[in-house]
Amino acid sequence: MHEHELWLTALFNDHLAGVGNAVLTAVGQHTYDRPWANFMTMQILVAAIIIVLFAVLRPKLSVESPGGGQHIFESVYGFLEDQAHDNIHHHHKRHVPFFTSIFIFVLFCNLIGVIPVFESPTMFPYVPAGIALATFLYYNLQGFIEGGIGYLKQFTGPQMGLGAFGDIAMKFLMLPIELVSHSARPISLTIRLFANMFAGEQVTLVFISLTYLVAPAVFMGLHVFVSFVQAYVFALLTMIYVGAAVSREH
Repeated sequence: MHEHELWLTALFNDHLAGVGNAVLTAVGQHTYDRPWANFMTMQILVAAIIIVLFAVLRPKLSVESPGGGQHIFESVYGFLEDQAHDNIHHHHKRHVPFFTSIFIFVLFCNLIGVIPVFESPTMFPYVPAGIALATFLYYNLQGFIEGGIGYLKQFTGPQMGLGAFGDIAMKFLMLPIELVSHSARPISLTIRLFANMFAGEQVTLVFISLTYLVAPAVFMGLHVFVSFVQAYVFALLTMIYVGAAVSREH
């Protein structure tokens, strides 16, 4: 299924091929001799790292004497909460756990590619597409929770004051435009994250093949910077979409 198989992927294919094919069969896909792809095993590894990290961190949480790890994640959470407040205002706190989960998962998926024996799963379009679909479903669900069936009015645009006939005509005009706009959002999220991470990975590999010290270090630093920026942009756009969906102005 893939040209270059990472050692972790090879381990999965050698010992867990049956599990992989069972999952593929369950979703109506063909089975393969080696069903696990790099982006699958990298996602599993990232999820395992996050789970272990927070399992280790949780017993050490303290109000009186917080440790370094607690300070870092509290700062991240506080920053995202401030951003959510600026973009949503109304009941923004209930959405912060979702935004934080998106940010941390995307960030860890991006950063794991810095380790030479691993690859960023976000450099494969399937992974950004899955996260983008989760974002699409989440903000539309929140729109219905907040506004009920009235949320659908958002897809017909605001009242233009053109009279009964003019407003109806404008709504019919705005409906396909809004549907296309909303449908393009997960595509835009996918392409933005995938393209940036794929390009960064390819540039780093090219310079590693040319030299083994200075240039790779510089581009790995750039890779880390891009990883943070792309995770933030993805979370920020998610906030903007949620804010528009739950806005009482609609």
